[in-house]
Amino acid sequence: MKIQSINPYTEEVLEEFELMPPASVDRDIGSLRQAFPLWRDLAVSARTEYIRKLGAHLRAAKQLYARTITLEMGKPIREAAAEIEKCALLCDYYAAHGEKMLEPEEIRTEAKKSYVLFQPLGIVLAIMPWNFPFWQAFRFAVPAIMAGNVVALKHASSVPMSALAIEEAFRISGFPEYVMKTFLISAHEALRLIDEDKVDAVSLTGSNKAGEQVAERAGRGIRKVVLELGGSDPFIVLDDADVSKAGRMAVSARTINAGQSCIAAKRFIVMEKVAQEFREVFLSRLGELKIGDPMQEATDIGPVARKEIMETLQAQLQDAKEKGGEVLQTEYASAKGLFFPPTAVFNTNPEMRILTEEVFGPIAPVIIVRDEEEAIRVANNTEYGLGASIWTRDLVRAEQLAMQIESGCVVINDMVKSDPRLPFGGIKKSGIGRELSHYGLKEFVNIKTIVIKE
Repeated sequence: MKIQSINPYTEEVLEEFELMPPASVDRDIGSLRQAFPLWRDLAVSARTEYIRKLGAHLRAAKQLYARTITLEMGKPIREAAAEIEKCALLCDYYAAHGEKMLEPEEIRTEAKKSYVLFQPLGIVLAIMPWNFPFWQAFRFAVPAIMAGNVVALKHASSVPMSALAIEEAFRISGFPEYVMKTFLISAHEALRLIDEDKVDAVSLTGSNKAGEQVAERAGRGIRKVVLELGGSDPFIVLDDADVSKAGRMAVSARTINAGQSCIAAKRFIVMEKVAQEFREVFLSRLGELKIGDPMQEATDIGPVARKEIMETLQAQLQDAKEKGGEVLQTEYASAKGLFFPPTAVFNTNPEMRILTEEVFGPIAPVIIVRDEEEAIRVANNTEYGLGASIWTRDLVRAEQLAMQIESGCVVINDMVKSDPRLPFGGIKKSGIGRELSHYGLKEFVNIKTIVIKE
């Protein structure tokens, strides 16, 4: 069976790849198993040097890798280059702090000595998505490998060129063979690896359906799992907000990566006192965006990554129209490319699909509320709980409201974004576990207690 890498701007096939047969998969898993004890027993300081070299290589090859991302999934080249730079910053962070994070932690008890060790688990299977093809993989792989694990990467079938480029980056940076290995395999084959206990833990970033399948399989084998799933992040604009700043940032928060981001702002909850001003600022900024060839530095919005995404967005928008939504769409026509023009929807109601489902594209529903109590109630009225942002000049008020938001992250007066220094993840159906910071580093370790008595 073959998979194809398709350019969403030209809709041309870039390259075809054969999926790995099960025998080859099992052979490479065996090689990962053999590599694990050697990597685990390597001094943490030595692992740190590999991570440091990886960051340097990413910077040196930034434009090359950015071009691969843009060709394969349509992200504007400027955003793709920023994605590679962020991966390099991630490497810098763990190279600087990972060794300290993994030091044994001594705890005083009545025993002569009590302490905690952080030891790697073994082979961690990473099932990663196409929307941030380098960042999603690196933000999992770097801390997992820093901790002494080895990684089997099963990337989305639509980005095989990126998947192989990631393996290449580790190889060029000098990592021992089979510390990080890309597997071009089907979702079914990835589940087989879990079913047959070929791997010791699993990290998945993807859809809720995929998360449910992986969690069920991992649960049968009592395997550690981290899930980063969907989101329907609220963007709350209170009556004392800097509306000009909030409105312009709202457009960025909705349209980054053509809206194809789990932590993109997806529901704009605006108090009625400032609703008209927000509308004017938001629509004005929306009209400034440059849509077109993602290889051009000036482009703000490229195509969506796949045809089925276009079809889903069109169906969700049609549903909003049929239910009374006021739809205002940026004008854009192209003979080629999977372009979905950025769209605002006013006069929304809770039954619309754009509010009950995750919208993976540049559709922005605006919800008008009377007061902050209603804003919080609407914000929490979702099965997701990934991120949220609150806009107000009163920071005390903002922190009090942040305590009431049901999400893994709340950002005040800015858009939600991940940061290597801070834990990232969600609650409810947005996932379990955390990535990044020392919390992410310790997700795939055995937290081992040692007690010594006289």
